[in-house]
Amino acid sequence: MSEQGIEFWRNNVVCVTGGAGFLGSFVTQKLRQRGASQVFIPRVENYDLVQQSDIRRMLNDARPDVVIHLAALAGGIGANRARPADFFYINLMMGVQLMHEAWKSGVKKFIAIGTICAYPKFTPMPFREENLWDGYPEETNAPYGLAKKMLLVQAQSYREQYGFNAVYLLPVNLYGPGDNFNLETSHVIPALIRKCLEAEERNENQVVLWGDGSPTREFLYVDDAAEGIILAAERYNGGEPVNLGSGMELSIKELAMLIARRTGYKGEFIWDSSKPNGQPRRALDVSRAEKYFGFRARVPFEEGLQRTIEWYHQHRAQNV
Repeated sequence: MSEQGIEFWRNNVVCVTGGAGFLGSFVTQKLRQRGASQVFIPRVENYDLVQQSDIRRMLNDARPDVVIHLAALAGGIGANRARPADFFYINLMMGVQLMHEAWKSGVKKFIAIGTICAYPKFTPMPFREENLWDGYPEETNAPYGLAKKMLLVQAQSYREQYGFNAVYLLPVNLYGPGDNFNLETSHVIPALIRKCLEAEERNENQVVLWGDGSPTREFLYVDDAAEGIILAAERYNGGEPVNLGSGMELSIKELAMLIARRTGYKGEFIWDSSKPNGQPRRALDVSRAEKYFGFRARVPFEEGLQRTIEWYHQHRAQNV
């Protein structure tokens, strides 16, 4: 923790949208560890950030110097397929209006959190930021990915025309304690953990999974992601998008086998290839984040996975 970072947060009021959520709880914890005494977390019951009037009221109440925009409607392939219009409209309207009103109200710095889903379906490996515009995103999450991608266009446009200090980060798939384990809306790691544990408890010898297991993914432990966001806020003031990842890659089939071992599930996996695979491969070039603001992921994947499984064991009553 640098003196520069402590000084930055001590002198600024920060608003963290989505600060009560999965990633947000880790970001706000780190802010307080760095001495940020003025952290405003808008609650959804008080502010509907899709509504311009609520955004204006929130900014007037918080009067922030820095906005970290984490709030999003997000989910796995199933949720994206079921609600594509919601995923597009809610994410677009929240982000675009919030950045516009933040600029109008004199916010000094805006950190926009994008998504790996913004990349083209067939992006050369590893994903480099300069490839963002080389094609259309994978279809099942394109509405979400494109809505979040517009924040990059907006950040660069407002920087060019107004000198607005908006930065744009692209985190890869996150996981960790506090994740969403609801099978209707969860991402792949919490869904696999829950399915394996429940199958083992019921003495079931089969778990059905979507796709054929061949797609690859990269995962970033949520505490590492939070650190990357904080470092970018402290140190990065550029207009180029920046990947946040771990630089690893493994297949969904490999992931399933790893989680089976860690949860004690001894049955088999049945791959339902009538269901979509999603993007064929995902792995990031993470060199820009280290070069621009000194971020490198620290938590080894299996260690982070074990922490996540242990957390779910302890909190299952609230996550069913």
